[in-house]
Amino acid sequence: MTVESTAARKPRRSSGAGTKRASAKKPSPQKPDEPQLVQLLTPEGERLEHPDYEIDLSADELRGLYRDMVLTRRFDAEATALQRQGELGLWASLLGQEAAQIGSGRALRDDDYVFPTYREHGVAWCRGVDPTNLLGMFRGVNHGGWDPNSNNFHLYTIVIGSQTLHATGYAMGVAKDGADSAVIAYFGDGASSQGDVAESFTFSAVYNAPVVFFCQNNQWAISEPTEKQMRVPLYQRAQGFGFPGVRVDGNDVLACLAVTKAALERARSGQGPMLIEAFTYRMGAHTTSDDPTKYRADEEREAWEAKDPILRVRTYLEKQGLAEASFFEELEAESEALGKRVREVVRAMPDPDTMAIFENVYADGHALVDEERAQFAAYQASFAEEGK
Repeated sequence: MTVESTAARKPRRSSGAGTKRASAKKPSPQKPDEPQLVQLLTPEGERLEHPDYEIDLSADELRGLYRDMVLTRRFDAEATALQRQGELGLWASLLGQEAAQIGSGRALRDDDYVFPTYREHGVAWCRGVDPTNLLGMFRGVNHGGWDPNSNNFHLYTIVIGSQTLHATGYAMGVAKDGADSAVIAYFGDGASSQGDVAESFTFSAVYNAPVVFFCQNNQWAISEPTEKQMRVPLYQRAQGFGFPGVRVDGNDVLACLAVTKAALERARSGQGPMLIEAFTYRMGAHTTSDDPTKYRADEEREAWEAKDPILRVRTYLEKQGLAEASFFEELEAESEALGKRVREVVRAMPDPDTMAIFENVYADGHALVDEERAQFAAYQASFAEEGK
């Protein structure tokens, strides 16, 4: 199994700046009726220039972004395999969306705050959350295995779109506190149809909140394609709420990094919210309970496989002589070591205390909770009696 088809490494921070890169080409002009797309690295591994968004990275930083994506994909593949083996109840894969998540995740400062959905495994990686901590909830042994305030990374949100409201409220608080930081909210194209997202756009605009809305448009809201969700390109929705929107190549990690970095700096400087639409593709199923072959053609996936976010960075690194063969070999070994660690940790996770669900419901005792606790204890004890 190659590193392109797998993926995670020790979390690192990228400054978003470095030594000069190889000379870039000017992008080909887009047709007037095509949505404008920010792209800095083509699927063929060629660097492009953009008048509004540019970034110079050192060879080490470029290798770091590649490493992030490869190891994130490896972790994701292992989690999918664990679910198929009955070790997890469910898993939401990020396959194909590594560039959008790593690019935007590495644009963040430590004091920025993230509100994710349930698929931001790459962003969690960038925030220093141990990948194995993401799996406890999907195994059913906890409600999230990390302290949000330790990583400025909120717990996964299952309710579609609600985290955008949380992010907006938090950003409004950041502004009132006078803090020099920004907030980012992740959601998908399907969530953009939720009323919560529209309300978030309204409040963030009116209160000039320092929040960036990062929509990963993977073109399928489970089995519903984007053309059945909206009549205009998604990023243009921001105009109606009074703040800018931009569409970026979601399979281009450099473009995602550059655009998100600029949007965050804009928010920090008091210029208010911004919407980023990362135009990408969900290569796998919506979750492991979904079968995408029932509603989309194999040819569509094959066309997007040619735009693979990891392959294009490897092509660029090799073309520019920025990575030796030993780098890829060592990364392959690290990738397999990660997969092994994830398997071992997940299978060793202890079952939770079955009575813990009744703790911390109320500050003081409550008659109804006491009654429910007693009923549940009796129910659990019945299994032990049957086994005698």
